Amino acid sequence: MTEKIHTIESDLVRQSAATLASAIRQGDVTSEQVTAAHLDRIEQVDPAVHAFLYVNREQSLGRAREVDRGIAEGKISSPLAGVPIALKDLLATKGIPTTCGSRILEGWRPPYNATIVERLEAAGVVSLGKTNMDEFAMGSSTEHSGYGPTRNPWDLERIPGGSGGGSAAAVASFQSPLAIGTDTGGSIRQPAAVTGTVGVKPTYGGVSRYGIVALASSLDQAGPCARDVMDTALLHSIIAGHDPRDSTSINSPVPDVIQAALSADVRQMKIGVIKQLQGEGFQRGVLERFNAALDLLAGLGAEIIEVSCEHFQYALGAYYLILPSEASSNLARFDGMRFGIRRGDDGSNSVEQVMSATREAGFGAEVKRRIMLGTYALSSGYYDAYYGQAQKIRTLITRDFESAFSHVDVLVSPTAPTTAFKIGEKLDDPLAMYLNDIATIPVNLAGNCAMSLPIGLAPEDGLPVGLQIIAPAMADDRLYRVGSALEAALVDQWGGLLIEEAPAL
Repeated sequence: MTEKIHTIESDLVRQSAATLASAIRQGDVTSEQVTAAHLDRIEQVDPAVHAFLYVNREQSLGRAREVDRGIAEGKISSPLAGVPIALKDLLATKGIPTTCGSRILEGWRPPYNATIVERLEAAGVVSLGKTNMDEFAMGSSTEHSGYGPTRNPWDLERIPGGSGGGSAAAVASFQSPLAIGTDTGGSIRQPAAVTGTVGVKPTYGGVSRYGIVALASSLDQAGPCARDVMDTALLHSIIAGHDPRDSTSINSPVPDVIQAALSADVRQMKIGVIKQLQGEGFQRGVLERFNAALDLLAGLGAEIIEVSCEHFQYALGAYYLILPSEASSNLARFDGMRFGIRRGDDGSNSVEQVMSATREAGFGAEVKRRIMLGTYALSSGYYDAYYGQAQKIRTLITRDFESAFSHVDVLVSPTAPTTAFKIGEKLDDPLAMYLNDIATIPVNLAGNCAMSLPIGLAPEDGLPVGLQIIAPAMADDRLYRVGSALEAALVDQWGGLLIEEAPAL
């Protein structure tokens, strides 16, 4: 599976979303043509990559034609009008299958759209389909999907990260210029890091969660994925903003992420390097690329300061008590009674037996593991000892961030401790799998925003490395200011975007 994928190349699928949108506005190309080119690319490439779970060619082309008419009539004028996008398969899409990568929701077609989907449609962004994911977003490799693993376009024997590996792989393999992911503990940023793409976890509450199937309600946050910082900013600006249907949505102006990306200036900014997120457990090549990126930032005029966040060492343990606890509650609704598959309903079994048979058949091993962990942590006599203590650690981690941001503008670290590992390598070792999120989890616990940006290839294996930029809540614009400046410096150094060198393409 490591051989290069040979396809009929199309200039359209290699262009940025911003370039495509400009060409569509100017009448140089239509949304229908752009959409058709990406659908052709999906047909050619996705049998090997398996980024998508659902694609309807005629539906997407029909929508593109509608958008072309809307643009011609002056009814649609957003910065991404006519550009295709891939959606992670936990966003509710009216009349379109939404499975969350799980067999228990096989065939379910929601009767409504998520707020994000509504905003994308209003902006004239054209959906190509739904992307593969770890079941109910539980995983770091997209190997836990009920529909088979997704593969990394850089090396088809390796994972594309998770849980949003399908979205990241679709962007990295030029099947879509844009994608939506969700990030509960790093599920946008870690896939971005290992596929050489850009992924942003917005401030918690900055993007509506209405219509997104919940994993852990206090941690989940949807966000944009793209191949460069500006495309990510354009998508962020469309999906962000207050939504009265989401009780956790922040009713404040959206930070001007587009202007921040255009500024690309880090002079006199103070950038904190997190002491606890480097060193032992981090791959040598990852740290080499990270330190080289720090040198670039210093050369651009930023002040680099080491920062200690002493409670980060407890983040992984706290997260894997809070997340399973919330997941066990959220997933209780999947019982075979209301939607999805049903097993054992032949008249001979009780309701409880039907529910048990349905959940046994529909849920995969990782989902069952986390439901059991969460149910135990919430049980009588253990709640204070486990879940309650984890929430106290969460408070201490939030205070670490507050202390750090009183001295620096942003924090940085490697996004993931290693490059992409081989498919199957960690499936039998859940703890080793969980450690892939060690650098990303603290952000979700505190509700801050963060970006992963590709900073080069690890010398020992030639695979992408990501740098994580973290900013305070509602300071998402700082991510784009720093990310755009660093990206510009790297493009000058490389002569183009890193993703253009992906060997499996």
